[in-house]
Amino acid sequence: MATYDYIVNHVDSCVDVMPALIDNMLRVDLTGQFLASSARFLAAVDRKTFEPWLTPLIEGAIDKDRERKYIGSLLEALWGADYHDNADKLRETDDNFRRIYKRMFPKGI
Repeated sequence: MATYDYIVNHVDSCVDVMPALIDNMLRVDLTGQFLASSARFLAAVDRKTFEPWLTPLIEGAIDKDRERKYIGSLLEALWGADYHDNADKLRETDDNFRRIYKRMFPKGI
């Protein structure tokens, strides 16, 4: 949580240390909660600037969130409120979307 708090409180100045912050989060976040929260937060603040770091955050959240408590929130936050309408295309073009969607909806909608 301390790393997530640092990102939130220093979002305007943390770009240079993002690799170290993400490495730390990947080591200490056992459930994927803060990885998913960081991905949502950074995408909402400035997706273009933080795009290079979204993938490792998303992948880490997918790998660690075995209970599917946190990754479901990434669908709408990262791919939009209409992600259901675009699910077929997104599953074909975005591996992280496909992985999350498959975990959240194993039998489809």
